[in-house]
Amino acid sequence: MFEGFRIDTYLCNGIDIHAVVGGNGPPVLLLHGFPQTHAMWARIAPILAKHYTVVCSDIRGYGDSGKPTATEDLSNYSFRAMAQDQLELMRQLGFTQFHIIGHDRGARVAHRLSLDHPETLLSVSLLDIIPLHDVFAQVDRHIAKAYWHWYLLQQPAPYPEEIIAANPDHFYEGCLFGWGAASADSFAPEQLAAYRNAWRQKDTIYGSCADYRAAASVDFSMDEQDIGKQVNIPAFVLWGANGVMGKLFNMQDAWSKIYPNLLTESISGGHFFVDQYPEETANRILQFLKTGK
Repeated sequence: MFEGFRIDTYLCNGIDIHAVVGGNGPPVLLLHGFPQTHAMWARIAPILAKHYTVVCSDIRGYGDSGKPTATEDLSNYSFRAMAQDQLELMRQLGFTQFHIIGHDRGARVAHRLSLDHPETLLSVSLLDIIPLHDVFAQVDRHIAKAYWHWYLLQQPAPYPEEIIAANPDHFYEGCLFGWGAASADSFAPEQLAAYRNAWRQKDTIYGSCADYRAAASVDFSMDEQDIGKQVNIPAFVLWGANGVMGKLFNMQDAWSKIYPNLLTESISGGHFFVDQYPEETANRILQFLKTGK
């Protein structure tokens, strides 16, 4: 995994951000989602690194990155705070502009970074998400069933932390294998081992809950303030054909309001299509990065 990549930790906005870096060419930042780590890109990054300088980091609260104690308003677990971490990381690496690709929570970080600092991005690729404000504002029984973990994890501490800590593998694997045509066989053994090692840590359990608490409060308010704001950079939204996102929402309608220069497309697999079909995913992303279509 990550052959030719170096592993470093950077101090960004007062917390450690863990990253692996490799390749040569224009910079590309890859951000993982819940309940994973940067290891989700282990089979994607080497393909992209043949043409680009690839940075894969753990977002705050996850993996080997810092997991600060939340403030009362949860602002230090907002996607804005996470985006600032990643912007500072890229600046420390010498990149003032870069492509960004995010899956799940990482895609929400990428979305927020594009709203706050569009001038820093060459393009944005969002994998298998719908705007957070839409998810909460349009909730019905179908969305609630698909996004059940959003409502558990946002409950006040320490209730969800105690439930998860009783059997972290059972809880997180229920998420990992339950969202759209995934099973244990869908994940490379070494990647699954990395995820388990991370989510068995008490501070990671806390960090993931704090992330979802912030989303339901701080992030929702930020997104509400930005309704109507457009970002005129090349944007690519890719989702799993067997997942729930494309079935519950119209991806083109949801994202074209924000990104006028938008390309949308489905791909084989469920929510975790990056792990299920790494070569197909890498090649499709590579095509977008090179051609914009």
